[in-house]
Amino acid sequence: MKRITAAITGVQGFVPEDVLSNADLAKIVDTSDEWITTRTGIKERRIMKNGASSDMAMEAVKGLLDKKGIDPLDIELVIVATVTPDYPFPSTANLLCDKAGMKNAWGFDLKAACSGFIYALSTGVQFIENGTYKKVIVVGVDKMTSILDYQDRTTCVIFGDGAGAVLLEPNEEGLGIQDFILRSDGSGVDFLVQPAGGSLNPPTHETVENRMHFVKQEGKQVFKFAVTNMAEVSAEIMDRNNLSSNDVDWLVPHQANLRIIDATADRMGLPKEKVMINIEKYGNTTAGTLPLCLWDYEKQLKKGDNLVLSAFGGGFTWGAVYLKWAYNS
Repeated sequence: MKRITAAITGVQGFVPEDVLSNADLAKIVDTSDEWITTRTGIKERRIMKNGASSDMAMEAVKGLLDKKGIDPLDIELVIVATVTPDYPFPSTANLLCDKAGMKNAWGFDLKAACSGFIYALSTGVQFIENGTYKKVIVVGVDKMTSILDYQDRTTCVIFGDGAGAVLLEPNEEGLGIQDFILRSDGSGVDFLVQPAGGSLNPPTHETVENRMHFVKQEGKQVFKFAVTNMAEVSAEIMDRNNLSSNDVDWLVPHQANLRIIDATADRMGLPKEKVMINIEKYGNTTAGTLPLCLWDYEKQLKKGDNLVLSAFGGGFTWGAVYLKWAYNS
């Protein structure tokens, strides 16, 4: 009996129509296009003015199901990676299943910041490989503008809104997810955090007045940890699977900062033409960046291509996934 692997058999993204350019931000905070571009590589980002994370996720999932010609009732499990859920509860996955007509599916949210998608993907894989399910949807979505302080130029220039979804199905050709390495280090909490809104600092007049419900970041510390750990875990998964730089067809890196992406590619020995980059038009959509990259580059992917997905997020969380692409577009 052939080994069952979990393969991505379809991908779809969604970004809102409204664009917030660097020039637009320069009218709001003390910044400039040159300052943002040289430090991050971002030129613009998309903004969800009306609606919530579940609405963006619904658009991505409906687009995916339509593209694949799949009845929503055939989906068995939905995992949503997000740090901007519609509510503290119920889960965004619960709302998404209802909105997208996936009435036979159960689901849950997974929170790992910018590493959320690879955490969720690695989790979804287990349900396919052990034979429990045959159709699992993994979503990465964040409405980061809902937790941004537009008086803080160190954070508000980085993030945007967006969603991406992939379908996982069984594969007997040896394609799909081959390996993953996931890491975390909670001692990084002070460097990238939303201080209030949880059980430690519930909402009060004081937390609101002190702007504690927005993202706070110590940029230099996060950059240092991200460059080191994202690059090292990507090299580690190559070593563990006996992959040379020639064997890797694509690096799919989290889109947080162009310099971090370049450092990761350099550590892996990959030229720029093997690196998926769309940070200039979407910014950092947190859990949405990796599926949005796959969506943007889908037509360039070929069956059997070796992909390494790599991410680093607040907390800290980080990791890498090695997969073989399962289809030609």
